[in-house]
Amino acid sequence: MDLRVSPVLALILRVSAVLVLTLGAPAALCSSEDYILNDKDGLGREFDGVGGLSGGGATSRLLVNYAEPYRSQILDYLFKPNFGASLHILKVEIGGDAQTTDGTEPSHMHYENDENYFRGYEWWLMKEAKKRNPDITLIGLPWAFPGWVGHGKNWPYDFPDITATYVVNWIIGAKQYHDLDIQYVGIWNERNYDSKYIKLLRYTLDKSGLEGVRIIASDNLWEPISLTLLLDPELSTAVDVIGAHYPGTTTVLDALKTQKKLWSSEDYSSFNDEVGGGCWARILNQNYVNGLMTATISWNLVASYYEKLPFGRDGLMTAEEPWSGNYVVESPIWITAHTTQFTQPGWTYLQTVGHLEHGGSYVALTDGKGNLTVVIETMTHDHSVCVRPPLLPFNVTSQNATFQLKGSFAFIKELHVWRSQFDFKTKKPSFFEKLAPVKIIDGSFTLNLAEDEVYTLTTLTTGQKGVYPAPPPSARFPKVYKDDFNVRNPAFSEAPDFADQTGVFEYFMNLTDPGPHVFTLRQVLTQRPVTWATDADQTVSVIGDYQWQNLTVSCDVFMETVKTGGVFVAARVDKGGQSIRSAKGVFFWVFADGTYKVTNDLAGQTVLAEGKSGTLAFGWHTLTLTVEGQFASGLLNGYPLWKNAVVLMPQNGWAAVGTRSFELAQFDNFNVVAE
Repeated sequence: MDLRVSPVLALILRVSAVLVLTLGAPAALCSSEDYILNDKDGLGREFDGVGGLSGGGATSRLLVNYAEPYRSQILDYLFKPNFGASLHILKVEIGGDAQTTDGTEPSHMHYENDENYFRGYEWWLMKEAKKRNPDITLIGLPWAFPGWVGHGKNWPYDFPDITATYVVNWIIGAKQYHDLDIQYVGIWNERNYDSKYIKLLRYTLDKSGLEGVRIIASDNLWEPISLTLLLDPELSTAVDVIGAHYPGTTTVLDALKTQKKLWSSEDYSSFNDEVGGGCWARILNQNYVNGLMTATISWNLVASYYEKLPFGRDGLMTAEEPWSGNYVVESPIWITAHTTQFTQPGWTYLQTVGHLEHGGSYVALTDGKGNLTVVIETMTHDHSVCVRPPLLPFNVTSQNATFQLKGSFAFIKELHVWRSQFDFKTKKPSFFEKLAPVKIIDGSFTLNLAEDEVYTLTTLTTGQKGVYPAPPPSARFPKVYKDDFNVRNPAFSEAPDFADQTGVFEYFMNLTDPGPHVFTLRQVLTQRPVTWATDADQTVSVIGDYQWQNLTVSCDVFMETVKTGGVFVAARVDKGGQSIRSAKGVFFWVFADGTYKVTNDLAGQTVLAEGKSGTLAFGWHTLTLTVEGQFASGLLNGYPLWKNAVVLMPQNGWAAVGTRSFELAQFDNFNVVAE
């Protein structure tokens, strides 16, 4: 049982109910506990919505590569009102050219004198969300920054005017180029927040005519920002929302004292099986019951990245196979619908919310116009564990619950009912099932609540469990794959299915080359970004099937750095995301000083072969790497350069391309043939 309930909430929670959850005996089903739903003595806090997070990082990378109609179907399940998750909020990463969990997202300003508001896919995603729900709330948050922002330091706040201008430019660009109004911007860093920067950001927003854009701080931890807000009136004026990541459904007293909106601005982060769905059901209710948080945002929105990257399948649904068209509508989609389809931002929580006597919780919200929505969850401990933070023990047992409608709700005669049953015993769950309406007799109704259930009871009649024909079956990445990057006007800056893990690889038109390499893929960063994650010292983009063992990878390469430049093709790359620095595999490098090297790791420490290659910068070369069993060999421009290098580990992994450092380099005619 999570007993970390704030003292402020003690007035609205029955202490006996909390104790029974841990200590009480199972309820006899012939008896019933009473709960009152009443607005007579006022209401609770205003509801701000339920959302999903794209980014932090590159979590929607593969979504853009889906063909129609499957891509639109996925988007409908996420955003279309009264269809699926029907999300109220979309939070996106303001790309910073850095690894921020599962990949890098490109910045709108790679360099100080560079601005491009069409890079990446977050613009597209926000427009698609807005197309389906014009009222959706849009939030931007930078997890990292291009290297120039830090002026050589791995810290973005030594020059707060530069950082503020960089962020405000993104907000202005969203409106100018995409007609997107960003309503909130977050301030986050793994180490701390910066009060001076927050104040300067508020000033810069206001000076730019963006007074309506509100600030979330620290978009990480409750403290020390909450205490600082109480002590610094100017900072308090600048901050609108205190956001916490993975708060465990609790807040702190200082945060409550500020009277600011409290949000779980990043939460969930759990594998999206039924236990993950149970985690999501529990925290959606208890973030308010225990912590008075009025918005909860899931990391991540959709698991649309290679599953063997960190936190695989930690999204509300799964869409990781654009090559097959397969996607999976997971249980968290329908758990979300229990709240989102029957509430809207601007509704208000009742004060009469809390824990059920024998485990679980209930919340109630109203639009102030006579409508009422009640959401009940009875998730047991082992079936609702989130990946973080640790969950203290508690008990849930079957129970009868009688709800009495008072105040303006006393005249309600029936409520529409939607139910999800996880049914872990039979493993035959049912999600978001519409039941017969419940009749209100003498102002009350009784429910028999089993373990691991979610109920919505509502006056609204608009709910719908949307459905599309089954998508194509799951399939592995094609064994034969090639891309010549000959795209004159690409819809997205990234080539399909490539997942950048350090560096940024973009479509490029090489106007100086009249030959066959006019359109290429180019690594464009020349400076290490400002980042909290462990970006590699090399740049690397992975692609393909993680289970690939025996394969041939070939690619034309073009170094743009004299003498110190270097590029590679690779196979069996076994790590990505936050672990990219320690990635192993088979890496075939050539360098601009006329040498080559074969290494068993991205860092280049374990050398399998090396020698002279004759390769120089500003000339095209074709690298071909073949790995079969425990042996690898390489061709340069079609001729053998080395052979029979012994490769004991790893036994499988992705294909990849990359560079020796943060340097300009081009790639063309990428080709994989796997067994």
